[in-house]
Amino acid sequence: MSGLIGKAGRRGDLVQRALGSTRFTDDLHLPRMLHGKTLRCPHPHARIARVDASKALAMPGVAAVITGKDLPERFGIIPWTPDEHPLALEIARFVGDGVAAVAAADERTAAKACEAIEVVYEVLPSAVELDTAITKPEIGLGAKRQDNVSKAVDLAFGDVDAELAASEVVLEGDFHFEGTAHVPIEPHCAIAQVDAAGLLTVWSTTQVPHYLHRELSRVLRLSPARIRVIQPPLGGAFGGKSEPFGHEFTAAKLAMITGRPVKFLMTREEEFYLHRGRHPMRLSFKVGARADGTLTGIDARTQIDGGAYSSFGLVTTYYSGQLLTLPTTAKSYRFSSTRYFTNKPPCGPKRGHGSVQPRFAFEVMLDRLAERLKLDPIELRRRNAVAADSKTINGMRVTSNGNLECLAKVEAASGWKERRGKLGFGRGLGVASSAYISGTNYPIYPNEMAQSAVQLKVDRSGVVTVFNGASELGQGTDMLLATIVADELGLPLDCVRVVSADTDLCPVDLGAYSSRGTFMNGNACLAAARQVKAKLIAAVAAKLEVPEDAVFVTRGALCVKGREGDAVPVDEAIKLAEARFGALGAVGSYKTPPKLGGEYRGGTIGASPAYSFSAHVAEVQVDVETGVVDVVNVWCAHDCGKALLPTQVIGQLDGSVYMGVAEAIFEEHLISPSGLHRGPNLLDYRIPTSLDVPAIHSMIVESMDPEGPLGAKEAGEGPLHSSIPAVANAIYDAVGIRLSRLPFSPGRVLEALQQRGRG
Repeated sequence: MSGLIGKAGRRGDLVQRALGSTRFTDDLHLPRMLHGKTLRCPHPHARIARVDASKALAMPGVAAVITGKDLPERFGIIPWTPDEHPLALEIARFVGDGVAAVAAADERTAAKACEAIEVVYEVLPSAVELDTAITKPEIGLGAKRQDNVSKAVDLAFGDVDAELAASEVVLEGDFHFEGTAHVPIEPHCAIAQVDAAGLLTVWSTTQVPHYLHRELSRVLRLSPARIRVIQPPLGGAFGGKSEPFGHEFTAAKLAMITGRPVKFLMTREEEFYLHRGRHPMRLSFKVGARADGTLTGIDARTQIDGGAYSSFGLVTTYYSGQLLTLPTTAKSYRFSSTRYFTNKPPCGPKRGHGSVQPRFAFEVMLDRLAERLKLDPIELRRRNAVAADSKTINGMRVTSNGNLECLAKVEAASGWKERRGKLGFGRGLGVASSAYISGTNYPIYPNEMAQSAVQLKVDRSGVVTVFNGASELGQGTDMLLATIVADELGLPLDCVRVVSADTDLCPVDLGAYSSRGTFMNGNACLAAARQVKAKLIAAVAAKLEVPEDAVFVTRGALCVKGREGDAVPVDEAIKLAEARFGALGAVGSYKTPPKLGGEYRGGTIGASPAYSFSAHVAEVQVDVETGVVDVVNVWCAHDCGKALLPTQVIGQLDGSVYMGVAEAIFEEHLISPSGLHRGPNLLDYRIPTSLDVPAIHSMIVESMDPEGPLGAKEAGEGPLHSSIPAVANAIYDAVGIRLSRLPFSPGRVLEALQQRGRG
C-alpha cells in the first residue's frame, strides 16, 4: 500500500459542484434541440377510447406527437414482469400515467400542445387504497386480471407454531409504514439524439445505464450496437432512478421521428407521480422468547402497496422478509408477504430497499420483549446475535460481522447505561440494530458474464484512466476507484482520471443499487490495478536485476527491500513496462461466489457476498403539549468492513441518519381517494431543513471482510435502517407511548398520549 487507503480526504468533484460548474443532464443544450412534454391521465384507472392530436400537430412550433401505439412494446426492470408501456397503450393505471408525448420548439409550446390533445376516457373502477385492492379482486389489476396481486411469498424456517406455543413470552404487534419519496434535488431528465450515421445517443439521469441500454434496444426494436447511453453527473437518486422510465423511451422515439435532439425535463410535480419511492406496508408481527431472552419464533405477515406497476416489486416482496434474519435471529422464522397493485404511482426501491419497513416493526417488537423480560434492550440483542462465519436460519452466508462492536460503541458513546430511563419525562433514549447486503447475488437478467467490470488505460505520461461502467450518484464511486488505482500504483491521486457510465466507452456494470459499488466495483478495479502493478514490478525488477518479490510500491516510486535508495519513479516504471510489454492496460471484473443463498425458491434473493451491520441510539425530546418530537442526538455505529475512504463513509452514515430521521418524523407520500397526490411539491411534502437535523455522531467499525476489496463492505444503505426504530423506542423511553405508524407526527403523538392518559 502506498498510503491513500484509510486516510481522510476530500472528494475531487466537490469544488466543481459547489461552484456550479458541474454539467448535469439539463445543463446540456444541443443544436436544434426540441423540448418534450407528456400528457398525463387525470383518472386513477381508465380505458383510453380515443386520442386526437390533430389540433396539437397544427400548432406552430410542434414537431411531433406520439401515443402508446407508437411504442407498443412493454418494458420493466425485472425481465419476468415487464408490464409498463412508455405511454399507456389501452389502459392508464394511475393519475399521472403517460398517454401522449409532444416534441416542440420550447417547453411552453409543448405544454400547450399537450392541452390541445383530445382524449376520450372510459373511467374504470379503481383501487386507490390498499384495502380496496385486497377486498375487491374483481378490479383485476393483477397479471391474469383475476385479482390485484403483484407477488406473494410464503416461507418458513423451523416449526414456528411449536416454538411460539412453548415460549414463556409471546407478543403481537401491528405496524404501518407510510410510503415516502426520494426527493432528489435534480429531477429526472433525458435527452435523445440520432446522428447522421443513425446512432441513437441518450443522456439520462439514470442509475442503471446498462439496463436502460438493453430496454431501449428492445422497446425501440433497434440493435443495441446502434444505441449509446451516457449518464452525466447526478444530483441525487437514492434508488429513484434505478430503472427505465417512460420519458427516456419517448425522447428517443421523438428524436428518431423528427431527426432532431429532444429533451424531457420533469417538473417537481411530475417527480412525485413518477415516484418509485418506498412502499407503504402494513405489518403484523408475533415474536416469542424464553425467560432468559432467547428468541424462539418470529411470525411476520406483510401487506404491501405496490402502486400501478411491478417495478422491482418481485424483489421487494422477498426483501420484506428475507433480510430480517440479521443481525438478530430466532430458532424459527416465518414470513408471508403479499404485494398488491393499486391505482397509485408505482413504488420501487428507496435506500434500504424493502427491508427498512419490517426493520422498524421488528426492532420495536424487540424493545417490547426486552421490557416484558426486564432485560436491557441492548443485552437482548447481544444474546440473539448472529455470529461471524455462520449461516442464517434462511440460508444466507455471513462472513465478517461487527454487530456486537457496533452495539458496544453506541452504548458507550450515548451513555446508555447511565442515562436511559433517567432523563426525566419528555426525554428518552432508544436503540435498534440492523444489517444489509453488500452487492447482489446475481444480475437482474440471468447470465454468466461479469457483474461489474473496470478497464484501465495507462499512458506513458504517468496518467491512468479508469473506464468504469458504474454510476456515480454523488456517493463517491469515482473517487473510490481513483484512490484504489492511485494507492496500488503509487500515483498521485490527480494522475488518475475516471470515465464513468458511458455504454460506448466503459465495460458493463449493472448499475448503482443494492449497495454494490464498493464491494463489486471496487473488487473489479482492484483486480485491474494489480495486473498493471505486476507489470510495473516486473519491469523495475528486470532493470535493477533483483527478484520481483523484492520490489514494492510506495508513494511515487517503486523500491527494493533493503535498497530503498534505488527507487524508480512511477512514471519511469510505466515507461519501462511499456517498453517491455507494449501498450499498458488491464481489465478487471467481479462475480459473486456461487450458492450464497438457501436451496429453495427465492433463496438467492437477499443473498449477498457480505453483510454490513449498524446500530443506532437516538435521543429525543417530546413536547407533550404540541406533540412535536425533536430528535436531539443520534449515535450511529456502522460496520463497513474496512473504511477505504473514511471521510466518504462518515458522509454516508450522516446522510443515512438524516434520511431515516426524515422518514420517522416528517415524510408521507399520500395519495387522495381521487388518485391525486396531496402535496406534490417541496412545501407540502416535508423534508428536514438544516434546522431540523439532529446532532449526528457517526462511528466506523472495521471488521475486515475476507472477500471485500481490501476488506471493505457497503456504507450507503445499511446505516439508515435502524435509525427509525431507534427514534420510536426513544419516544417510548421519553413519554411511555408506542407509536406503530409512521411518521411520528404531532397529531399521532398527541393522540397516543391522550389514549395513554385515558388508559
